[in-house]
Amino acid sequence: MLGFPGCVSLTQSPRKPRPIAPGAKVRFAQIGLGGKGFSDTMAHKDEEVVALCDIDWNMPKAKELAEAFPNAKRYKDFRTMLIEMDEQIDAVGIATPDHMHFLPAYMAIMMGKHVYVQKPLTPTVGEARELLRLSRLNGVCTQMGNQGHAGDGIRLVKEWIGAGLLGEVREVQIWTNRPIWPQGMTEWPASEPMPEGLAWDQFLGRAPQRAYSSAIHPFKWRGYQDYGCGALGDMACHLMDAAYWGLELGAPTSVELKRIDGASTIAFPKAAVVEYKFPARGSLPPVTLTWHEGGIKPAKPAGLGADRELARGGQLIIGSKATVYDAGDYCTSPRFIPESLHQELAANFPPKTIPRVPEGNPHKEWIAAIRANNPSHAGSNFEYSCPFTEMVSLGTTAILVGGKFTWDAATMKTSSAAADRLLYPTYRRGWSPREII
Repeated sequence: MLGFPGCVSLTQSPRKPRPIAPGAKVRFAQIGLGGKGFSDTMAHKDEEVVALCDIDWNMPKAKELAEAFPNAKRYKDFRTMLIEMDEQIDAVGIATPDHMHFLPAYMAIMMGKHVYVQKPLTPTVGEARELLRLSRLNGVCTQMGNQGHAGDGIRLVKEWIGAGLLGEVREVQIWTNRPIWPQGMTEWPASEPMPEGLAWDQFLGRAPQRAYSSAIHPFKWRGYQDYGCGALGDMACHLMDAAYWGLELGAPTSVELKRIDGASTIAFPKAAVVEYKFPARGSLPPVTLTWHEGGIKPAKPAGLGADRELARGGQLIIGSKATVYDAGDYCTSPRFIPESLHQELAANFPPKTIPRVPEGNPHKEWIAAIRANNPSHAGSNFEYSCPFTEMVSLGTTAILVGGKFTWDAATMKTSSAAADRLLYPTYRRGWSPREII
């Protein structure tokens, strides 16, 4: 059991968040300081950064944050930080490797802390479903780090779809140049001497015991099934966002691995193609969404023109009247193709009915939700991002098990026994949710 007052009854009577007094700063703690953890922490510099946690304080970004916030207490174990700093923390950012998103978020929410969790929220459907349940139970303000959701581009696409400019959309094509880290490995890397000061057991967390290697930490973990979610898990929460929101896709009825290059039992593949089928939703027709990774691209649409090629990553939302193309990861510049059609439609674009996020900043949006004590004020809150994460996770599951399976979101069952086994993770001894709370 955890050593803070009331821990025995937390699961029966979870805490509610502390109201933020007018004019007071939100007391923020960050778990995971490299990469997005660095920028997420700096995004809250105008609040009060009270604690920083990372398993490797020798990383340059961790050292930089320690210098930027000298009064913040430093930790290697998020459990210790949350216990010791309990009454001094209002909100927690989580930017650990993917396999360790759930446990810090679970513990923080149970303790009544607001959470900002990097994408994907969780590697598994079951963990995402549990975070949604807990966030409702505790009334905390939540946000997933798919920052494009706070931007103008995704809102434009939703407004265009709602106004009927695309007609009936039955096809979406999405692609990425990821992975830009190693994937397709068939053997684990050789053991290396442990760097001084590295909290390797905390890095492993819920994953099986394994020797340290620089081929895993600090950057290349994402390609391994034990720690990451591969290219689809890394980028789909960005690239699929406009279609998922604008078309109200919800849960797929089936997911199929159409192609895999460099399959492995320990790593994600070098490249893959995954097809999702979505049913009709009210007046909206069924949709087939196809994901391409590893540099594989869909066929070039005629509307792009002879002098242009598809970008290294992007999306095509294909309707009976028009197609929207975005040549980036975050839907920052969606355009109708051909360009002449965009110019023609631009003269009568529908009004901007969806509220815009000031500066397109998801961190400030989340902080505003915390101050208002209203979880709905953050656009990628768990009511939206947990079902979205479930959909993404089903794609990574298809990559891991192969073939095609159907999905019943209500019963949380697939037509594949192998896929069902991946809906929840296996926890190493000492790292299950029950054991940390």
